[in-house]
Amino acid sequence: MNILLIGATGFLGTRILHEALNRGHTVTALVRREHALTPAPNLHIEVADASLPSDVARLATGTDAIIASVSARKPGDTPIPTTIQAIADGARQAGTPRLFVVGGAGSLEVAPGVALMDAPGFPDAYRTEAEQHGQALAFLRGSDLNWTYLSPAAEIAPGERTGTFRLGGNQFFTDAEGRSFITAEDYAVAVLNELEHPQHERQRFSIAY
Repeated sequence: MNILLIGATGFLGTRILHEALNRGHTVTALVRREHALTPAPNLHIEVADASLPSDVARLATGTDAIIASVSARKPGDTPIPTTIQAIADGARQAGTPRLFVVGGAGSLEVAPGVALMDAPGFPDAYRTEAEQHGQALAFLRGSDLNWTYLSPAAEIAPGERTGTFRLGGNQFFTDAEGRSFITAEDYAVAVLNELEHPQHERQRFSIAY
């Protein structure tokens, strides 16, 4: 599979890149600056701007899928919905058959019609990012693209690649001890599993132990 990975130097992007290369896929990594990644077999590193549909379309042409792992945590960063819309426009121009978006957990439902980010105790530090991810998801749901959006557990951290986890839909879920957790490594496994064996086209799904 030929994959365009946007955000390959990020916390989740690096794990997704590693997983994809280990499975034998060819990856074009869109990065913001030169020397952001170490060259490797089957890896093509391209400096471009993900907020420009023309850049995305140029690099996506001929690929089987785009994986978008974007954030907006630094002052001056382009808002997540704006970047996702630009990537979607580029995907449409390139005729890319699949767009996979690394999502957030804040829009998962803790009760019918009640999102996690609107529940008591949701950290204010993550609210803006959660709202932006929710807006990006709403945009995808109204688009004509073949998209998939994967929401992680509430807690995601570096750890073991087990390959064993639970998948859900729009509902927030926890383990027997009430914890909502997934390692970044297993999140990457779920991303590549879905691209290789599609089960959630034009859907949001979620992951946790």
